[in-house]
Amino acid sequence: MNFRISVSCLLPASWHFSISPMGCPRIFNTTLRQIVVIGILAAAVSLLYYSLVVIRNKYGRASRDKRFHRYLARVTDTEATDTNNPNLNYGIVVDCGSSGSRIFVYCWPRHNGNPHDLLDIKQMRDRNRKPVVMKIKPGISEFANTPEKVSDYIFPLLRFAAEHVPRAKHKETPLYILCTAGMRILPESQQKAILEDLVTDIPVHFDFLFSDSHAEVISGKQEGVYAWIGINFVLGRFEHTDDEDEAVVEVHIPGSENKEAIFRKRTVGILDMGGVSTQIAYEVPKTEEVAKNLLAEFNLGCDAHQTEHVYRVYVATFLGFGGNAARQRYESSVFSNTVLKNGLLGKQTGMTSDSPYLDPCLPVDAQDEIHQNGQRMYLRGTGDFNLCRELIQPFMNKTNETQTSLNGVYQPAVHFQNSEFYGFSEFYYSTEDVLRMGGDYNAAKFIKAAKDYCATKWSVLRERFDRGLYASHADLHRLKYQCFKSAWVYEVFHSGFSFPASYSNLKTALQVYDKEVQWTLGAILYRTRFLPLR
Repeated sequence: MNFRISVSCLLPASWHFSISPMGCPRIFNTTLRQIVVIGILAAAVSLLYYSLVVIRNKYGRASRDKRFHRYLARVTDTEATDTNNPNLNYGIVVDCGSSGSRIFVYCWPRHNGNPHDLLDIKQMRDRNRKPVVMKIKPGISEFANTPEKVSDYIFPLLRFAAEHVPRAKHKETPLYILCTAGMRILPESQQKAILEDLVTDIPVHFDFLFSDSHAEVISGKQEGVYAWIGINFVLGRFEHTDDEDEAVVEVHIPGSENKEAIFRKRTVGILDMGGVSTQIAYEVPKTEEVAKNLLAEFNLGCDAHQTEHVYRVYVATFLGFGGNAARQRYESSVFSNTVLKNGLLGKQTGMTSDSPYLDPCLPVDAQDEIHQNGQRMYLRGTGDFNLCRELIQPFMNKTNETQTSLNGVYQPAVHFQNSEFYGFSEFYYSTEDVLRMGGDYNAAKFIKAAKDYCATKWSVLRERFDRGLYASHADLHRLKYQCFKSAWVYEVFHSGFSFPASYSNLKTALQVYDKEVQWTLGAILYRTRFLPLR
C-alpha cells in the first residue's frame, strides 16, 4: 500500500510538498506513518504560529514605533516654522514670574476634525531653528508702585513676538499674559492696577486677540494644572490607543453616568519643588471624593460635548515647602532654639566661630552663618544625614489623620503599583547636580549617595568642585546646601506625600525629549481648546 501525505492548506503556495515512505520496510510503515503525520502537523502548526507572532510583533512594533516617533517629533522638531503656510495658527503666552517675564510663541496646524485628537501644538522656531522665546528682567511685581510703566516694560516682548508671527495672522493670534508667584503676594489693588494698564494699552499698539480675561494672576492650582497638562501632552498620554501593550485605565466621566466607561492611556503625575513652594498633581478617579479647592475638572477636547478628554486632577500647592524656604525655616528654628538653650544653660553655642553650632545638615566642616535680629550665629557641619532627616521631620507639619500630606492637607490615594510620576526642579537638582543620579529614582541608592556626600569633608568637596566633577550649573551654594536639600526632598516625597521607599516609578527630570517642559505649553493647549479658529 502506498501512503502519501500532502501539506498545502493554510500555507503559501510555494510551501506545498509531499512525502511518500515508499521503499521503507513494511514493518516500519505503521510506526513511520504515525511519526511522519505527527511531525509534519506539529511543524505546520509551529510554522503558522511563528508566522503570526512575527507578523504581529513586526506590525505591532511598527505601530508603536510610529506613534513614539510622532510624540518625539512634536518636541524634538527643530525645523524652522514655515510662516508661509496659511494653515498654521499661532498663540502667545507671557509667563510673568517673580524674577522676570518670558514670552513663548506656539504654532499648530488646523485641527484634523478627529474628536480623539488634540491640537498638535509646537513651539515656534525662527529662521535659525531656535525657539521663539525671549526673557526680560525684573519681575512684573517690581512695578507695584508704578503700574503706569508696566506696558513700556512688556512691549519689547510683544514687539519680539509681532516680528515672528506673520502680520496677516495677528488678529487671530490669542495673547495670554499670565502672572504667577511674584504677583500673587501683592495686594489685590496693586494687582488690578498692573493688569488694567496692560489691557488698556496693549490693544492700542498690537492687533493680537487680547481681551480683559487674557491678562490675569493665575493661582498655584492653575499653574499646577497647566504643568500637568504640559508633561502629559509631551509624553503623548492624551492620545487614544488600541494597543494592548499600552498601559490603559478605565475612566468614568463625571456627568455621563449612562455612558460606558472610556479606556485611555494612563497619565503621569507631577512633583515640582521650587525655591518657595512645592506642588503635586495627578489624575484621580470619579469615585474619589476631593474638596473643590484641591480638584480641577476640565475638558481638553475640541468640542465641549465630547467627553473623551475630560480629566479630573488633584492639585495641591504648599507655600514654604520649597528648598530655599525650608532651609530658612530650619535656620530660624536653629537660631531661636539655640538662643533659648544658651540663656537657660548659660552657654555661648554658635555665638563665636570658636564655638559653632554643629549642624548635621551641612557637609563635614562646612561653615555657614545665620543672621537674625541683628545677631550672627556660626554653624559648622557634621554631615549626619540621618540626624538631619530626623530634625526636619517636624517641618512636614504632618497630622495623625489618614490620607493627609504636608500641613495636614488631604491627599487622595495614589495607586503605587500602577502609577508614574515625574519630579521637576529641586527633585531633579538634588538628584543630579551633585549626586549625578537624575532619571529613574531609587530610594536606597539615593540615601547611600546622600549619606556619603554629607559625610565628606568640605575641603574634599571643594576640590572636586574645582576639578569640574559636578554639573556645569552647580555652584558653591548648591554644594553647601546639597546635604540639607537631599534630606528635605527625601522627607517631602516619602514622609510628606507618603510614597513608599520601594516606589520605583518616579523619574526626576529637567527636560523631556531634550526640551524643557514649560507650564505655558499646558496653558496654551487648555485655553485654545474651544477656539473657533481650529
